[in-house]
Amino acid sequence: MIISHSPAETLAHGRAIAATLRGGEVLALDGDLGTGKTHFVKGLAAGLGHVGDVTSPTFTLVHEYTGGRIPLFHFDFYRLAAADEVLQLGLDDYLDSGGVLAIEWAGKFPSLLPRDARRFTFRAGPGETREISET
Repeated sequence: MIISHSPAETLAHGRAIAATLRGGEVLALDGDLGTGKTHFVKGLAAGLGHVGDVTSPTFTLVHEYTGGRIPLFHFDFYRLAAADEVLQLGLDDYLDSGGVLAIEWAGKFPSLLPRDARRFTFRAGPGETREISET
């Protein structure tokens, strides 16, 4: 477990994880609203070489960041109600793309994720402290 004391530390943890990625990985991110999932993805994007803004895809459902050494596809399942909606986004195509998928609220549809997905849980602590566990 990692203890992050600030959004900047959460971003740095994402950047450190990005350094270990080779393409084809799925990162399943779960935790309540405001626990640092999007800051973690900002770090992933920066660590993969993306330059520019990274925002939550809550309303667009998926953002593509293709300017770095590996494409990053950032999903948010929060507003989706059924697995069919996920599949209509083209999840299977993204899984076969060779890029990295970071999926916020992945626990809503665990059966759609590959068995080897890396699972991260985010929990709020006091103040800006966050616990980030890989399970």
